[in-house]
Amino acid sequence: MDDVLALERELQSPDARRNERRLRELLAPGFIEIGASGRRWDLETILALLAAESGDGDGSACAIGIRDLEARVLAPGIIQVLWDSDRDGCRARRTSLWQRTANGWRQTYHQGTPLP
Repeated sequence: MDDVLALERELQSPDARRNERRLRELLAPGFIEIGASGRRWDLETILALLAAESGDGDGSACAIGIRDLEARVLAPGIIQVLWDSDRDGCRARRTSLWQRTANGWRQTYHQGTPLP
């Protein structure tokens, strides 16, 4: 589980979020995200959104605080990660599903729910 928690942290880092090659290594081809806004995105849409997000050049827009990071095994080769995010005062409760593949751990699903 420690490896998956480290990958979750990496995925939220500005360096990973602006590196399409690394994102394609971390996110499964069938990746789906339900954002804190309630919108649903697929892998290609997320890659485009993250490319636009990092377009400001300094990466500061990507800074995401992580709190209460924890994980649990749901089934062999499937880990759920739970944590709270804080990005410029916008907080959300988040969950991700990671699956062990022949190419290592890959995130298949992510969801964020706004916190007051």
